[in-house]
Amino acid sequence: MSAARGDVLVRLQGIGKDYPKVASGGDRLRTLAALLARRNDGPRFQALDGIDLEVRRGESLGLVGENGAGKSTLLKVIAGIVRPSRGTVGIDGRIGALIELGSGFHPEYTGRENIDLASALAGLSRRETRGKVDEIIAFADIGSHIDEPIKHYSSGMVVRLGFAVATALRPDILITDEILAVGDESFQKKCIAWLERYLSDGGTLLLCSHSMFHIQTLCSKALWIHHGQARMQGDRFDVTREYLAYHEEKTRTERVARVVAPDGRVPRIAELWTERADGTRADVFAKGETLVVQGLAFEPDDQAPVVLVGLVRIDGTPVFGALTNEDGFVPARIEPTRFGFALRFEGLPLLPGRYRARGHVLDAQGLRLFDTVEREFTVTGQTRDFGLVELPHAWSAGRGSDA
Repeated sequence: MSAARGDVLVRLQGIGKDYPKVASGGDRLRTLAALLARRNDGPRFQALDGIDLEVRRGESLGLVGENGAGKSTLLKVIAGIVRPSRGTVGIDGRIGALIELGSGFHPEYTGRENIDLASALAGLSRRETRGKVDEIIAFADIGSHIDEPIKHYSSGMVVRLGFAVATALRPDILITDEILAVGDESFQKKCIAWLERYLSDGGTLLLCSHSMFHIQTLCSKALWIHHGQARMQGDRFDVTREYLAYHEEKTRTERVARVVAPDGRVPRIAELWTERADGTRADVFAKGETLVVQGLAFEPDDQAPVVLVGLVRIDGTPVFGALTNEDGFVPARIEPTRFGFALRFEGLPLLPGRYRARGHVLDAQGLRLFDTVEREFTVTGQTRDFGLVELPHAWSAGRGSDA
């Protein structure tokens, strides 16, 4: 009897996976000897450590993390390909796994023969397989190559066949690892359309991807794996937002090198802050509230500099930027060598999330960039819209085609 929607199909408790550390040929021999003797001595590293996870029928979970974080290892544990070193794995349902390119296929067999092989491994009878062959071949859409050995296939053709087999077998739990990163755009669209139908029919998906767009559009929740551990788990938008923020912070270097004048004096942003409409400084704003980015620029020659104020999402995605000289504004001289500026945003249209206000100072001609200062702020509110800003919009039935 099949489980009802909402039943737990995947339950992991305290999952850990260790591998031997192998740095040289001698290490390989010692590791092999230890494995043959069933010993676990020698240096090891933890690919996974203390992973707890539940996935219910009808849910779709996205796995995010850097290369080497342990995402693929976790999927292999769930699929039964890798045995964990610690913890328990509970699976209720039939799994279809698209993890490694060509896994489950015999390179010497033709595509058609591999369809028979995959169907048999999934427990289908010959009669059931015959009823699905045409459907699989049509979905794969690789033409006459279906009767050639798959060792001659391109990576995209192997993915097409593997995904086509998975669609026909319709597993209770579908596991995919970067499968949407291979293949042409038309096939990717076909895969996404099928996944959306699969999920709407109550299918359960585990998707590993570096594409935050696919995670946000196909998954209902997400798990961030970091150095083999679960760093964050929950709503897809919350997890991907924090992951992108971490990644931006890690990879962000000093984007602007300061240009030092011979006498050691440089124009710079002396101060930058964000405030509300009433002038109170703040770093949390509600969507639709007024945001003011204000600051002081230092210009050693006492000439009004050009200032650029920009807004970027926490992952570095640009949102908006304004130059004082383009807008016909001259920063006000507050005192010798110090100039004030403020950029006001009424009815802030930014979607909820974390952002940075950036202040840049240029020379008086606006040609030479000297300094950049950032201040982080957060926009709050409830929405499930996509993108960066909420634009005024309205739906209607439309007038239909004139044809």
